[in-house]
Amino acid sequence: MVQRFDVGPRLSEMAIHNGTVYLAGQVPDDATQDIEGQTRQVLGMIDALLARAGTDKTRLLMVQIFLADLADFDGMNEVWDAWVPAGHTPPRATVQARLARPEWKIEIVATAAV
Repeated sequence: MVQRFDVGPRLSEMAIHNGTVYLAGQVPDDATQDIEGQTRQVLGMIDALLARAGTDKTRLLMVQIFLADLADFDGMNEVWDAWVPAGHTPPRATVQARLARPEWKIEIVATAAV
C-alpha cells in the first residue's frame, strides 16, 4: 500500500511505502530571506513532514540538496550542521541547479525510515 499526503494535480508532498517516507522537494515559503533563513525554513518543513509520517530526522536515509548558487554552500552548511543530530548524519549530495523560481536559493529532497 502507498500512502500519499497533500496530493495535488502535479505532485504529492510525501509518500510512504514499505516503511520508507519519500518527501517531495521542499522549498522556502519566504524567498526574501538569505540562504540561512531559507535553509532553516526548508529544514523546518522537513521536520514537520517527518513528524506527520511518525518519524524524525534521526531516521533520514538520504538527502539531496539543490543550491541555486554554490557560493551559498557554507551558509547552508552552517544551518545544516546545527540541525542534523550528531551521529545521525545521512548520506547527502549537494549540487548546483537552476531552481524552478529564481528567488529560491535552496530545495531539499529527503528520504527516511518510518
